[in-house]
Amino acid sequence: MDEKPFETPYPGYDVLAKWDGPSWNDATRRVVADRLENVPPRRFLGEAEYRLLRSVIETILPQPERSEAARIPVEAFVDAMLWNNEGSGTRYADAPPPREAWRRGLAAIAAEAERRHGRSFETLTAEERHALLAAIDAGETDPAAWEGLHPRRFFRHVLLKEAVKIYYAHPLAWNEIGFGGPAAPRGYVRLGPDMRDPWEAEEVRPPQALEGAP
Repeated sequence: MDEKPFETPYPGYDVLAKWDGPSWNDATRRVVADRLENVPPRRFLGEAEYRLLRSVIETILPQPERSEAARIPVEAFVDAMLWNNEGSGTRYADAPPPREAWRRGLAAIAAEAERRHGRSFETLTAEERHALLAAIDAGETDPAAWEGLHPRRFFRHVLLKEAVKIYYAHPLAWNEIGFGGPAAPRGYVRLGPDMRDPWEAEEVRPPQALEGAP
């Protein structure tokens, strides 16, 4: 199954058009430029772990509308987070430290792919990858492969949450949701439901409904 290109409700919107306007100051411009230009090199994960993580990311956050050069490299920022031994500040009492949890979790996903299909996760079809991750989310896994790591918790509250957080911290993703960025020093004033400051992007069509949603 081919991934359908995402159609943003804000076609033509480019947050970088705010670059020289009153919305951003020099500090904001430095942060945005760093995020755009400085992709962290792989330093923590091994090559096989990194390839697997990228494949998982591409399954849950596909970017078929972007070229390789314009792709948001979520896996690179995950690797940088692990290299710097950074965390979210949350750790479950029965979970290993973040670095160990990521290594165990990725190894378990690889083991599940081999157990179910006899192939690596990266070589599975889109349907097979989605089904495998859905099974992990449902807890339908081989306990031995997870070495005491809670499958659903790792997938949903560690991997998925971190990937989405990193994705939407990237300026290219801001265009998809009409976000104007940090807006320092201007700030946002109209913060209530269905309220919009005049310098914010205006939606021209409702967001796409998820396939299968009511």
